[in-house]
Amino acid sequence: MALLANRNAVVLLDMAGCPNRCRHCWLGTAPNRRLEPDDLRRMAEVFRRWRKPGESGLFFERLGFASWYREPDYAPNYRELYRLERELSDDNASRFELLSIWRLARDPGYAAWAREVGTEACQITFFGLEATTDWFTRRRGSFQDALTAIERLIEAGIRPRWQVILTKSFLPEAEAFVELVRGLHLEERVEGLGAPFRVFLNTPSPNGEAFAIEDRRVEAADLESLPACLVDQTLAHFGARDLSEALGRPEAELLPELAVEKGTVAERPGTLPTRLAFVVDSNFGVYTNMDETAPWCCLGHLWEDGLDTVMRRLEEDATPGLQALFQVPVAVLASRYGRPDSQCLYSPSDLLARWVRLWAQERWQAGAR
Repeated sequence: MALLANRNAVVLLDMAGCPNRCRHCWLGTAPNRRLEPDDLRRMAEVFRRWRKPGESGLFFERLGFASWYREPDYAPNYRELYRLERELSDDNASRFELLSIWRLARDPGYAAWAREVGTEACQITFFGLEATTDWFTRRRGSFQDALTAIERLIEAGIRPRWQVILTKSFLPEAEAFVELVRGLHLEERVEGLGAPFRVFLNTPSPNGEAFAIEDRRVEAADLESLPACLVDQTLAHFGARDLSEALGRPEAELLPELAVEKGTVAERPGTLPTRLAFVVDSNFGVYTNMDETAPWCCLGHLWEDGLDTVMRRLEEDATPGLQALFQVPVAVLASRYGRPDSQCLYSPSDLLARWVRLWAQERWQAGAR
């Protein structure tokens, strides 16, 4: 790959971890460790001072730094870390309209602080009703935490937005879920905060933890049972004309189109992120936001291997994950992993993510043997 043509990146360090182990999360289930502010400072200094071998000037022109990439503000010193992020970054770090639902349910002052630093909306993820949501997050009480969070957000003047991860587990609960939304009178309550309340369906991307729940992926026929109000809200959220545009099409329908693509996944418009992020786990293993935090995507260890090695591996596509993205034609992936009879719904990008995962994992396992 060409190495960072615009020399603008963000570096995310997992300084506290996450209270959940969500079954849809592309970031995996790494153990929680508590890192210190000096760890973030030290890491930032290494990226700031990096020079590409053979060049005299500093490589990065603009850098942003964040103290989390899983649960925002999970560390007890989240306010200090927020100030440190702003101190270290060339531009103000975006909150991504994400807050810690765990902390919202436990820290009475957190919502007010979040509003003070500019948060106007917060997305909350559900998987269904209580038992289903708790099962998917792998944490008993996460559903009730979400309901508590909603009240505290509204009280602080922050608009809650609900994302529902659509799987076969949600379908039997869809009507009751709509009744839950109506019973909370969210449309009327959120309207007063300056924008309409949104609740929308989304399908899990088939990488990270979500690869293990592919057996629960919805099919085209499943959409017929969805309540009309959820369909309408989903179309409005995505600006889509129909559910196939918003939630995907059957793999069997997408396969003939992808089977003739001679270019790589990375060459498809819109595939690569607009700004590269380095995702650094609590052991200082380095990944990117182009693929998942799996062994076949790790660029190396920041301290043991050094940033020179990490950046060289990035430029040379030295991981199976990068090779799958930048070197293998889409048609080859389609012929190897495409399922002509599959009615499972995917966006083209999600189906390609599944195939990239399969190719990279196979190559990594072969190398390990």
